Amino acid sequence: MSKKITYLLLFFSFSLTFKTIAQQIPNLTSEQVFIKDGYNPLTPARAAFYSAIIPGMGQLYNKDYWKVPVVYGALAIPIYYYSTNARSYKRYRTAFKLREAGLQDEFTTDSGTELISREGLISAQKILKQNRDTSLLTFAGLYALQILEASVSAHLLQFNVNDKISFDPQLYQEPVSKETILGLTLNIKF
Repeated sequence: MSKKITYLLLFFSFSLTFKTIAQQIPNLTSEQVFIKDGYNPLTPARAAFYSAIIPGMGQLYNKDYWKVPVVYGALAIPIYYYSTNARSYKRYRTAFKLREAGLQDEFTTDSGTELISREGLISAQKILKQNRDTSLLTFAGLYALQILEASVSAHLLQFNVNDKISFDPQLYQEPVSKETILGLTLNIKF
């Protein structure tokens, strides 16, 4: 009987010991779980998402306000050339169709003199169509590039830059020969 009581006492004493050693896990939000030492892995994804929805919005999210006019300027240039080439392509295409139908087009005078030959109209259509398509591809490339730039910038904003690591190039004068020497100093503080 005394052995049973001894075992029960030991069991209860270990149970109480484990209960007193155990720690309670605090209720953390998902934001607190991800953020450690100022690093949030969702920030680059948010910046890329915002830039994908509205061009320049990712740059605003990263607080790079000066980049927004650059983004819109870069995207406006291919749009301008696309519209100019598309309008000219339609002019030459309409003139070609009218000429093929035997009607007077804008490149034929009232006396019947052709200002641009049939081959010239075909060549102009090919070149303008190629330029229009190139402008569209340039726009798509620049749009993707601004999304990528917002994501990379968000990554780099979280990069730890402090005074513990420094690189300091200096000019030294050697005491014996009095020559000027370039010296590089790399300091790492722990």
